[in-house]
Amino acid sequence: MGGAVRAHNGGMKTVPSKGAPIRKEIDQYKQGLTTTQASFIEDAQKNGQLYIYQPYDLYSEENHTAWKKLFARMEPRWKRYANEHFLKGIASLCLDPERVPRLEDVNEFLCPLTGFQAKAVSGYVPAFQFFDCLRNRAFPTTITIRSSDRLDYLPEPDIFHDIAGHVPMHTDKAFADTLVRFGDCAHTAAEIVKGIKNHEEQLRRLTSIVRAMARFFWFTIEFGLMKGKDGMKVYGSGLLSSFGEIAHCIESDQVQRYPIQLEWVINQSFEIDHYQPLLFYVESFDHLFSLVDTLESWMREGKLDNVAPGEPGINEEDIESFLV
Repeated sequence: MGGAVRAHNGGMKTVPSKGAPIRKEIDQYKQGLTTTQASFIEDAQKNGQLYIYQPYDLYSEENHTAWKKLFARMEPRWKRYANEHFLKGIASLCLDPERVPRLEDVNEFLCPLTGFQAKAVSGYVPAFQFFDCLRNRAFPTTITIRSSDRLDYLPEPDIFHDIAGHVPMHTDKAFADTLVRFGDCAHTAAEIVKGIKNHEEQLRRLTSIVRAMARFFWFTIEFGLMKGKDGMKVYGSGLLSSFGEIAHCIESDQVQRYPIQLEWVINQSFEIDHYQPLLFYVESFDHLFSLVDTLESWMREGKLDNVAPGEPGINEEDIESFLV
């Protein structure tokens, strides 16, 4: 979600937004779309361009090598630890294991299944905009990729995390509908706080609500487990894109795994710079959908107005995105 967890219309194509760099100018950019080292992304950010296109010709051979290495080492771990919906989804997307995917190709397979599309962004997406994208069956997708010699180092989401970690789950109808429902919650939050006349109280309650939503997203969409007939499996994208943690979360006796309880999740802080010591599991995606329904009900009843303080921190840009 935004920056804490992580941006629009399901019918939109992956094309330049107004004012974005156009394709005929691509030769002005240095080759390579490596995370934190891409001049194309730097220019887009300087120009305030959030929604961009994917300049595929800028990917270097080193970028493709990084994708190839990441995919090759994750594939056996997916077969062992990932849930069946993910395995079916990644097969449905027909991803090339040796080349960074073209988003237009991904969307060609994805959209007919659930209406979702991957939408290229230049970086951080404010919380409300992020949720609104989910509501419109679009997933904000980073187009850069980590360096091939630092496969475990990820200072921010990259295209492997987004496309190989998140998007296969978007091929599942029940999971996709849950994301849309979660996007609805953001509009409920905006509606509630805009009705509060005292600005300080408005900000206080909104900060608590957004923190609760971020925690829910973290412990489900990013780091969720599912317990089924085949035992404990992974569906959270942060785990599905991590070579080390996907095994650790299932096998380590240092990880606490509990059946999900909404009151625990919304009051549980988390840290992003180490393996997660506490995880929650659901029984099904219908179960997850019902939890989102309850989350919205609690929001309307004021039960999210005073969640426990702590991580994640909620920045001013996230808060303001709900008040525009």
